[in-house]
Amino acid sequence: MIKTSAPGKLLLLGDYAVVYGHPCIVTAVEKRINVEAQIIDAREDSIRTPQVKESRFVLETIAYIKEQFTITKSIEIKTKGDFSHQVGLGSSSAVTVATAEALNQLFKLKLTKKDIFTICYKVNLLIQGVGSGFDIAAATYGKTIRYVKGGDSIEEISLQSLPLIVGYSGIKADTPYYIRKVAEAFKQRQTELNELFASTHILVDKATEALRKNDFETVGHCFNDGHFILQQLGVSIPKLDSMVKAARNAGAWGAKLSGAGGGDCMIALVPPDKSQKVKDAITRVGGDIIEVELQANGVM
Repeated sequence: MIKTSAPGKLLLLGDYAVVYGHPCIVTAVEKRINVEAQIIDAREDSIRTPQVKESRFVLETIAYIKEQFTITKSIEIKTKGDFSHQVGLGSSSAVTVATAEALNQLFKLKLTKKDIFTICYKVNLLIQGVGSGFDIAAATYGKTIRYVKGGDSIEEISLQSLPLIVGYSGIKADTPYYIRKVAEAFKQRQTELNELFASTHILVDKATEALRKNDFETVGHCFNDGHFILQQLGVSIPKLDSMVKAARNAGAWGAKLSGAGGGDCMIALVPPDKSQKVKDAITRVGGDIIEVELQANGVM
């Protein structure tokens, strides 16, 4: 039996702009999807995914790899998650990557991490039709990375720490819906959105350099500007805005929604001495604090 796991993710900066070819910054979180795989004597594969949103990501990954490598043997896959798909930490990407690595080891395919990323990105596009692949990259490579769509650039940002607080809105976001919503807006307001994405690109570059210097105050300011841009894109909601405002008022260097918007999570960069105050403030406006370790290892 082969056992693998892959981490979830949090998008720090570059939300939506990354879909249009601009860079983003994403960190892997120590909430993992675990996969067990073994060859079985049966006509069909056996899939058990009780804690994953749906089994389709596992099924499509198996089908794709079997076709690419002419594999005829049947396999049994079992998955178990450290986190629910409800919180928007990337369970679908994590289970896709963990499944691909399980098959890589099971059939001795000698796939590199780049190979795993490429396969899983293709599977993701087959299922969802949209996406930049940053969540696949986080699950594959782990740590904190500066990423460009399709894996054109994947660069680790070396960090000693990242004083981040994560708040969950209690509302599950429909990521493909919001990506398509922004795509429709892009058709109507192309010049305006290009300017917003160019501004986001500048923020990502500024934050990348600041992170390398452990200048979290500057990164926090980039968070604030990034959230304002996402509000202009129309992807934030009042609940997220109130959580972001509460965090800032309680002493955070900066705060923003993370990912698709419409719900899921917000993040705040916080001085250590303000950590509890910020957590309490987020909780008071109805958010739930998610305790996560950041810069997790990639697929193992």
